[in-house]
Parts: sequence; C-alpha cells; structure tokens
Amino acid sequence: MGHIELSLSGAFVPQARTPAEAEFVPSVDRWTSTVAEAAEPCLVIDTDANILALSASCSELFGLGKPVEVIGQPLNTIRLIDFTAGAAELDETDADKIPPLLAIRSERLARGLMRVVPGPDEPPLTIDAISTPLLHNDRVAGSLTFFSPVR
Repeated sequence: MGHIELSLSGAFVPQARTPAEAEFVPSVDRWTSTVAEAAEPCLVIDTDANILALSASCSELFGLGKPVEVIGQPLNTIRLIDFTAGAAELDETDADKIPPLLAIRSERLARGLMRVVPGPDEPPLTIDAISTPLLHNDRVAGSLTFFSPVR
C-alpha cells in the first residue's frame, strides 16, 4: 500500500488584497498598449473616432502605412465603400454604422462586414469586424475592434 506523508509549516493566512496598479489604469490605455503589440489586425478608437492604437497587421490590411503615422488620425482615413458593383464610397450616415462606431454609440458588442479599398489599384476587400465598447468610470471611452479578411 502506498504511503503519503504531509507536513505543515506555519498556518497560511491570506493577506488583505490591495488593488493592483493595473486596476486603476483606464481600459482604453491598457488596450492601446496591447493592440500596438498584437499580431492580429485590431484597433482602438476613442469616442471622437480618432485612432488611438492599431496593430501592424491592421495597418497593412487597410493600407495605412506605418502604425505610428496613423495614431491620432480619424477613422475615416480608412476608405470604406458599399457592397454594390459600383463600389461607391460610403456616406457619413452609412459609415456611422460600421462596428467600431456602432459599439460606441450602442454601448454593446457590434459585428458586421465592411468593404474597404486598401490602396490605389488594389481590389476591394471585405472584412469581418467585431467591436466592443471600452469603458472608463462606467462610461464608454472608445472601442476595440478585431478584423478578419473574408477571402
């Protein structure tokens, strides 16, 4: 028969939990640093639709150049087009319905397809986007969006 031996050193008394410093950092700030290093195409915008952070793969997907040059630019830097054969540029009312902006306005998860032109002489690209609002003090402070090209 097997033998198990246990020994007890002093009694374990859990220490009172003090909040970690990260708990005091707004979620937008935490996500901007995470997104900047992410391998996946993703971005963070503020409530004014300015780009706060984007991954290198996101910048490449949308044909925006170096991520550091895009920070602070409005989201409409991305050339959005409709799903018609004519591929007309989206007007402002339709552009407001894309997931990153819808997540801010609705204060809920948003998912949808977007069609973009990544660069001159490049074919349109359909992208699946899923966005979540980012909160600070129980108020929406921006959104985090992950993108996946539909091929």
